[in-house]
Amino acid sequence: MKTAGNTILITGGGSGIGRELARRFNDLGNTVIVAGRRLPALQDTIDGRTGMHAMPVDIEAPEAVRAFAGRVIAEFPSLNVLINNAGIMHREDLTRSRELGKAEDTIVTNLLGPIRLINALVDQLRTQPDAAIVNVTSGLAFVPLCHTPTYNATKAALHSYTVSLRDQLKGSVEVIELVPPAVQTELTPGQSTRDGYMPLNAFIGEVMTLFLRRPTPKEILVNRVEFLRWAERDGHFEQAVELLSAH
Repeated sequence: MKTAGNTILITGGGSGIGRELARRFNDLGNTVIVAGRRLPALQDTIDGRTGMHAMPVDIEAPEAVRAFAGRVIAEFPSLNVLINNAGIMHREDLTRSRELGKAEDTIVTNLLGPIRLINALVDQLRTQPDAAIVNVTSGLAFVPLCHTPTYNATKAALHSYTVSLRDQLKGSVEVIELVPPAVQTELTPGQSTRDGYMPLNAFIGEVMTLFLRRPTPKEILVNRVEFLRWAERDGHFEQAVELLSAH
């Protein structure tokens, strides 16, 4: 993936990993559009910067995604990189019947959202030089945290979808998967200061080093996520599940 001179759209750009990725790519000389539900948070991301733009989007509504994609293409016809980063995470108790609103919202945001946005922008991306799609999954796609079952399932599904997408777009659009470990962000309450989680700045620094490699790895894996990514291959899957549950 080319790391300078792109026009990049990043979802979930109002906080956490999305905000820091947007700023780092902007620092490298890219035009960056940050998208998300909350315009004030997006404006905070781009405040005082040149070559950055904020565009709100509600990815829960298919028609809103199509309209948003049309607006992005109209205003930024050189768009050539999409980074699907938006996500939500909820704890769930599966031991009794419950309302499924949070589970359904998680599926829409974490899985249907990227699928809808890729579908709306793939024709645009295929016409652009140096086009790329980056899907942000999670180490929990490979080893589940049993308290957040729907989140884990959506990230596992997005990993699988990314593999298929990479194969089908081979030769026209580069497809990369970014796999974070537990990072100190605002994804869940208290997570930004939680002991044992990877500091956000350290995570982003390692990620950007990996993006600068040539060729770009098809999976961006910081050292801390390797234990989860290769747990099944290396024969410690059950141990990893137990460790996550205990933590």
